[in-house]
Amino acid sequence: MKIIGFLCVVVLIDAISCKPVSLYYTSNDFEKVPKTDAHFHYLSLDTTFIAFAKSVNFRLLTPIWEGEIPIDTQLFVSASIRAAYPTHYAFYTSFPTRGILNHGFADSSIAYIKRALVKGATGVKIWKNIGMVLTRPDSSFILADDEVFDPIFTFLEKSSIPVIGHLGEPKDCWLPFDKMTDRGDSMYYAAYPQYHMYLHPEVPSYEKQIAALENLLMKHPSLDYTGAHLASMEWSVDEVAKRLDRFPNMKVDLAARLSHVQAQSDIDRENVRNFFIKYQDRIVYGTDYEVHGIASEASLSNLKNGWHDQWNYLATDTCRMHKGLKLPRNVLDKIYFKNSMKCFTGNAR
Repeated sequence: MKIIGFLCVVVLIDAISCKPVSLYYTSNDFEKVPKTDAHFHYLSLDTTFIAFAKSVNFRLLTPIWEGEIPIDTQLFVSASIRAAYPTHYAFYTSFPTRGILNHGFADSSIAYIKRALVKGATGVKIWKNIGMVLTRPDSSFILADDEVFDPIFTFLEKSSIPVIGHLGEPKDCWLPFDKMTDRGDSMYYAAYPQYHMYLHPEVPSYEKQIAALENLLMKHPSLDYTGAHLASMEWSVDEVAKRLDRFPNMKVDLAARLSHVQAQSDIDRENVRNFFIKYQDRIVYGTDYEVHGIASEASLSNLKNGWHDQWNYLATDTCRMHKGLKLPRNVLDKIYFKNSMKCFTGNAR
């Protein structure tokens, strides 16, 4: 009885001395709340960007990818930023796919990953060149479920090293411009026609890209996997939900696909909102923002405004262009921060 009475007194004092805590954040809470942009391409040695991110309560995670900028160059930049800001910056390495059909490719890739982990990497990224660019001598495409990658994914799976995968592309990628649903997509494919798969019917279809992802996760069920860009199923949160139900170790990030989510919430806001609440432990905030060169006042302002607009959509119902989702604060805490905590600790070995 004494213990019960003591607990009651503590609760009463707390209720008297503390202000009520709202179930929701406001637009003004943006800078106060710890957040992570878990898909942010840091491509500059200028630490102004990370210092600015820290000032508005953001941590940054860079997934290095095998694109136009060499992996080694990105690794050097990210290792430098990580050394200077170890609590506010993390990065995932990639591995070169040159010589993918050579004997020893898997061993050399694993060795590359291990060296990157020593330099501070906390995970691994695979990119859309797997499935859309890499081919065998007979011109057949090498997809993510190809046996050539099995030893690498087995190593990552057994070592509990997280993986983020940009496999496939938005469904718009396989459509002509006048059929695309998102203006950002049409602008991207106009600038990068080599990735506009409507122009390249020889490349495996959208459906085959998604099937390869599913096969990969079936072969490696313990793989800690995050599907970048809503796992290339941005057009339907219901389709994303089916895969999250099927693969319990799968997560998704929102990078560069929130506009697709907003289009869906304009039609059925409750369905989209319920998706975020149901899968609150499996969704990670990210933007796909890139920074190059030296920071300017304009670039920092643009970055902050983009972050703040997306915060307003997720946290409130007063977003400028779309009625926001007004997600509960405990849901946002997970999406913006808690779900990405492992990204900053890693499992280097």
